Amino acid sequence: MNFEQIISDLKNKIYKPIYFLSGDEPYFIDLITKYINDNVLTDAEKSFNQSVLYGKETEMHTVINTAKRYPMMANYQVVIVKEAQNIKNIEDLIHYANTPLKSTVLVINYKYKTLDKRKKLYKALNENCVLFESKKLYDNEVPGWINGYLKNKNRTIDPSAGMLLTEYLGNDLSKIANELDKLIITLPDGEFNITSSHIERNIGISKDYNNFELHKALTQKNVLKANRIVNYFGHNPKDNPFTVTISSLYHFYSKVLSYHFIKDKRNVAATLKVNPYFVGDYEKAAKNYNPKKTVEIISLLREYDLKSKGFNNVSTTHGELLKELVYRILH
Repeated sequence: MNFEQIISDLKNKIYKPIYFLSGDEPYFIDLITKYINDNVLTDAEKSFNQSVLYGKETEMHTVINTAKRYPMMANYQVVIVKEAQNIKNIEDLIHYANTPLKSTVLVINYKYKTLDKRKKLYKALNENCVLFESKKLYDNEVPGWINGYLKNKNRTIDPSAGMLLTEYLGNDLSKIANELDKLIITLPDGEFNITSSHIERNIGISKDYNNFELHKALTQKNVLKANRIVNYFGHNPKDNPFTVTISSLYHFYSKVLSYHFIKDKRNVAATLKVNPYFVGDYEKAAKNYNPKKTVEIISLLREYDLKSKGFNNVSTTHGELLKELVYRILH
């Protein structure tokens, strides 16, 4: 089951005996766990029927014994096991998973790990319970997720603002959701759309000096603007880490290279997995950087990534390295 199906069933009070929540993205695991924690039992029922265990402090036989209890003056009991990835004998859950109590809702938080699909436990959970793997989103999927998150709150965001937020926060959904909630609160009455200006005022990300604007300056071969941005980065290295800028540029020029070899230019957005709003940027970049030059730039990015880590470089600062890199990209 996917996240949306699980939440939909929970809202309709369709409960499964075990929710085994695993994977690298804790955001969805936390949301499912919180919903069950907050909604399956009333406040009065929780006193006798809700237990929270921690993997570092418990063993599987304790989890199973707790799950086998019957609820008191309620239809269900809820048992939540946090940090279950620290339980050494997790496979022993098979002894309960084959015949779980329907009156127990057992939630297992197995973060940053997944079960071996060849094991009997995986098969038992897959047949009788909810087995959910929470996967990290790729960077190109994050803007779409932001749009969906805001849509559920009756808000929208400019594509450039969504990219700016993604560039700054990466694919950490918990951080992004937290910042979006802050932005929603700070929106003036009657405003429902988030812009780059809102982000600059309330989060502290410069709408003029960021990796996204650097891409645009390089795309347009705007030497003055590109140099202003890298100078700003050099004076504010903590807010603009060199490694993040290199990674961002590599991601951008890799897509520019891919653009050169797309035969059907009507499907650029789908092929590159980008918002259609940004297709024009890749088209302009491809005009200014032919395939040979684009390959050269990607090679330069690798070279300067190594230099930033001390290879063939003893004393040049990250700010100076970035200036050199941008000069060589533009000339």
